[in-house]
Amino acid sequence: MTRVAGIDCGTNSIRLLVADVDLERGVLTDLDRRMEVVRLGQGVDRTGRIAPEALERTLDATRRYATICAELGVEKIRFVATSASRDAENRQDFVDGVRDALGVEPEVIGGDEEAALSFRGATRVLGVQHTGPFLVVDLGGGSTELVLGTATPEAAYSMDVGCVRMTERHLLSDPPTADEIAAAHADVAAALDDAARVVPLGRATTLVGLAGTVTTVTAHVLGLAAYDPARIDGAVQPIDAVLSACDDLLGRTHAERAALGFMHPGRVDVIGAGALVWHDVVARVRDAVAAAGGELTEVVTSEHDILDGIAWSAAER
Repeated sequence: MTRVAGIDCGTNSIRLLVADVDLERGVLTDLDRRMEVVRLGQGVDRTGRIAPEALERTLDATRRYATICAELGVEKIRFVATSASRDAENRQDFVDGVRDALGVEPEVIGGDEEAALSFRGATRVLGVQHTGPFLVVDLGGGSTELVLGTATPEAAYSMDVGCVRMTERHLLSDPPTADEIAAAHADVAAALDDAARVVPLGRATTLVGLAGTVTTVTAHVLGLAAYDPARIDGAVQPIDAVLSACDDLLGRTHAERAALGFMHPGRVDVIGAGALVWHDVVARVRDAVAAAGGELTEVVTSEHDILDGIAWSAAER
C-alpha cells in the first residue's frame, strides 16, 4: 500500500486526490478529494501568458494542498499541469512557483499523455460495468481530449477547445447572442473534423464524459437540488436529455445559472461554453456511430478521471 497525492492543474481548476493505492490488488482508496477554481488560464488564449493574479491564486491553492499532503503523510506526489500551462510563454514562472510551494517538479504534459491518464482513470472503474471500445472525453477549460480504446488507448486527440477558451473567445454577452453561439459551434466543428481524422469516433460502444462541465450537465439532467457526486458518478443518461440540458444551460443568463443549486460558483460564467462543446461532441459521436452502422443512445458520466490516472501513475514510480 502506497499513500500518494495526485494534483491536476488545468485551465479552470486545480484538484487534489490523496489516496492509498494497492497495486497488487488494483485498488485505489480515496482519503481526500477536493477542487478549487483558480482560473490559471485567465486570458492565456488572448495574451499567450499566465496573468500574475492567476498565477498567485494557483500557487496559494498549491501551498494549501502541500499542507494537506504533509498532514496525511503522503509518500509520493505527482503534479500534472495541462492546457493553460502548455500554451503560456511564461510557464517557467509557474513551474518554479509550484516547485517552491510543493517541493516537487510539476510536469507540463502534452495532450496525448493527458488523454491516456484520463482514459486510465475512468476505465479502471467503468470497465466492470460497460463494454468497450470506450470513447473517453475529458472536457477541460482549455482543451478537450478524446481517447478511444478498450483495455488501453488505441487512438487519441487533444482539441484546443474548452469552456474557458470558448467563453473568452466567443461567448462574451449575457446570455450569448446567436452570432456568438454560431462562431463557437464553428470552432468546435472544425476541431472535431481534425479529431475524427485521428480517432475513429464511429467505433465507440460506450461514450464516457469526464470533468466539471460534464458532471454539471449531468446534475442538470438529473434535476439535482445540490451537487451529489454519488448520484452523478456512473450516471447513464439518454443522449436527447443530455443535448437538451446543454442547450438549456447555454441559453441561460449568468444569474439564472448561479441560482441552480448544483452549480459551483467558479463554473457559472463558463458552463455555457462547456455545455456547447459537450453538445457538439455528443452529437458528432452519435452521428459517427450511426454512419458506421451502429447505434449510440446513452452517455455515461464518470467522477473518476485524469486525477485518478495521476494517482495510479504516482504509485508506480
